[in-house]
Order: sequence, then C-alpha cells, then structure tokens
Amino acid sequence: MKTSRPARVWLAAPLLAASSLAAAVPQCTEWSRRLPGVSRGLCEEARLMPSGAQSVRGVPLYRRDVHARGDDATPWVGPAPTVPRRVLVVGGIHGDELSSSSLVFHWIAHAGLSPHGLDWRFVPALNPDGLMLPKPTRVNANRVDLNRNFPTPRWAQEAPVYWEKRTRRDPRRYPGRAALSEPESRFLVDTISAWKPDLIVSVHAPYGVLDYDGPREPPQRLGRLELERVGIFPGSLGHYGGVHKGVPVVTIELPNALRAPTDAEMRQMWQDLLRWVDQRFHPGER
Repeated sequence: MKTSRPARVWLAAPLLAASSLAAAVPQCTEWSRRLPGVSRGLCEEARLMPSGAQSVRGVPLYRRDVHARGDDATPWVGPAPTVPRRVLVVGGIHGDELSSSSLVFHWIAHAGLSPHGLDWRFVPALNPDGLMLPKPTRVNANRVDLNRNFPTPRWAQEAPVYWEKRTRRDPRRYPGRAALSEPESRFLVDTISAWKPDLIVSVHAPYGVLDYDGPREPPQRLGRLELERVGIFPGSLGHYGGVHKGVPVVTIELPNALRAPTDAEMRQMWQDLLRWVDQRFHPGER
C-alpha cells in the first residue's frame, strides 16, 4: 500500500528588519521632493533596503524584493511550488529621467498587492548621484552614461568609436574609460549574474515608445506605448542583457521625463506586462 508523504511547509520571505526600513526613510524624504507622483508614504511603503552597493558618491543603491508567495511570514503548506520566474525592474539609470524612477515605485506597490506568481527585484534609482543634483543629469558623478558602460562584446573597440564618431563626443553619452568602470553598472551586472532574472525591464524617458532586445516574441504594446525597436548600442543594457546574455530586455521609454504617467496608465502598463509574461513565459522554465 502506497503511503502519502507529509506535506512540506514552505516559508515565504520574512519581514524586512526595522533597521533596514529605517535606513531608507531619509532617502525617501529627498526622493518624494524630487520624483513626480511619489509621496513620502509611497516611498516608505516600498520598504527599500540597501543592496550593499554604493554609487560613486557613496549613496546606497536600494532594492526591493517581492516574492511570488508574498512578503509575510505566512507558511506555504503543501508540495513545493513551481520555481517562479524572476523579473528585474530598473529605473533611474539616467538621473534626469525622473519619471522612470516614479514608475518603479508605483510598480512596487502593485507587486506588493499581487506578486502574480513572480519573483520581483526592483531597483528604482540606479543613478542616485545624477538624480539628486539640483539640476539632474543623465550621467553619474564620474560623468559616465551608465547605459553605455555595460560589458558588451568588443566594447573596447566599439564604444569609444561610437561615442567619438556617432555622437561627436556628446558628454551626455560618454561610455567611460572602460566597461564596468562605474560602481552602479558593476552592481547591476553582479545582480544579473547572481540573481539570474528571466526578464529585465529597463525604464527610461522621454521617447514614448517600447523597445525590446533578446529572445522570444516581444510585447507589441504596454499601455499606450507601442513597440518600436531602436537598435542596439555598444555598452547598453539591452545589448548586454538581451543580445549578449540572452535575457529578454523590455525597455520602456515613457513620454515625459519630468512628469509621471497617470495612475491608470501605470496600472495598464503593469497589467499588459503581466499578460505578456503569462503568454510568453512558462512556470518553472529557465
């Protein structure tokens, strides 16, 4: 006679320590003053925690993880659930694209209410040094465009030439002295390597389109943003993640860098992203 196995108990992620929550509060004061559509309450409810990495000027790079089975300590009783898909969402790669960070804060709130069977990692402000200047800048404190600093193949040959010839040495698009010369880009590459996301969502502004790099059929639209592939660039995250590493990269270009989309627009983009993930990714697939 076959005997049944006792049910295993799977614990969801514990609550964040009070010290970690408290550490994010001073930054929330500044972010709520700077970011459109982000109140101090929304920032504090995001429960960001320091990642351990820092910007050039020593500002902590914050993240928030939302797990497929929720963030409380309620036990999951039963057989082991399917390994959830992982989605990394990054905003504020360019410090002057304020709305990109705003969208990430609102999506943290959506994920907290319904993780949708996914493991999420949110990084709302990859470039806090550029973001918090009196006049925010695209580049970081070393005057490097982080979205040209990722280690794409032949970076040393292609990135400097592209910068000099195609951008005419535009200081806003300086790729740096070497790939991964910046602590912020190193942090993101380390995150991709260690956490192994199945999908990366990179939020930018202000071109008002949807871009995509990597395998799988791309989403045709998120909210009002329609797919318009803009090509790849030496050192860009789309090139590094989507083309080089084979991790799909959805690049959201919001239509305005200084004004956040409406709540309804942000919710629609969120729902469209979830619908596309359901259609194109299968549970447990790696």
